[in-house]
Amino acid sequence: MSFNDPIERRGTHSSKWDMMEKLYDVPQQDGIAMWTADSDYATAPCVIDALRRAADHGVFGYMPIHDDYLNAIQWWMKTRHNWDIDTSWALTSQGLGNAIALCLDLWTDPGARVVIFTPVYHEFQIKIEKAGREAVTCPLKHTGDSYVLDLEDAQSRLDGSEQMLIWCSPQNPSGRVWTTDELRGIAEFAARNDLILVSDEIHHDLVFPDHTFVPMHIAAPEVEDRLIVLTAASKTFNIAGQRTGNMIIPDAKLRKEMQHRLNTLDYKPAALSLQMITAAYSPEGAKWADAQIRHLDQNRKTFDAAIATIPGVTSMPLQATYLAWVDFSGTGMSYDEISQRVRKSARIAPSAGPDFGPGGETFLRFNLATQHHRVEEACARLKDAFSDLQ
Repeated sequence: MSFNDPIERRGTHSSKWDMMEKLYDVPQQDGIAMWTADSDYATAPCVIDALRRAADHGVFGYMPIHDDYLNAIQWWMKTRHNWDIDTSWALTSQGLGNAIALCLDLWTDPGARVVIFTPVYHEFQIKIEKAGREAVTCPLKHTGDSYVLDLEDAQSRLDGSEQMLIWCSPQNPSGRVWTTDELRGIAEFAARNDLILVSDEIHHDLVFPDHTFVPMHIAAPEVEDRLIVLTAASKTFNIAGQRTGNMIIPDAKLRKEMQHRLNTLDYKPAALSLQMITAAYSPEGAKWADAQIRHLDQNRKTFDAAIATIPGVTSMPLQATYLAWVDFSGTGMSYDEISQRVRKSARIAPSAGPDFGPGGETFLRFNLATQHHRVEEACARLKDAFSDLQ
């Protein structure tokens, strides 16, 4: 099974492809969907085999969270990230969006202020506002071809009533891999301001050569009394539709509080999700994940090379994720004109930069987790759409 095998997703009720025209006014027939963060290729064969075995068995009864599943999570964190976790630390949510909502509901008060560093995954602010809380946006500093923290500026934006910090590592949308010192800086910032620290580490497996992801708990174990780490197999293995993620909570008090909330809501994960993730977090899954990185590395190099030929347009060098963060500010065009050229002329639907908060006003985010020929086609369309700048 190749990452370049053609798979038609149109007409399958795919959010990414079948909602492209409605949301972005890009024709479904020949448009290229590069927005929602899921992949266009099939998941790992070991995951598909697990589903086949379940289908052949034919009985889909109740299934508890079991040791095989928990041991697989423990094995994955140790072998892939050198992170020793106890299986009791892992609580299961209905995906990481649900996990963020649960954390906000449990550990912040209505109307509370919640800190985020922008530009950042737009669902952070959406979840905060849905919960009736207020987002405190602290801009990252755009320096050279990357982002760096400005904790002094961030501190100046706080008034002392904040209760939580939602952190993104690796960073979405920029693909930045934070250093241990930067992570420790964030942890100290959270402790100094008495904030619950929710670290969304969903893209932690999608890291390119020459970069190393460090889990927040390894970087700053001293803040485990306020730390909730969110992980999932969903991005790595393209199973986001299964809506299953983990809240890894080292602190016994916080873990007990969240477990009680899950019990109150009578939440239990779907049996097939448990089977798929158990199969994914395996030596076979690890080999597939490594092969996927090689495929994504080729895609990002092709994409960045094409973007570099368009005057005034720059693609932030990806260290992790499959999401290219492209700055069009050098063209001197308004965001509306940029978006119009990409959506109408190139017939590509990327994610809108302004949705990611302050700092995203001149950007678009392109999902590169697709077949290589589709990346090449998108590159050709983009160069043609901006050919007058040549």
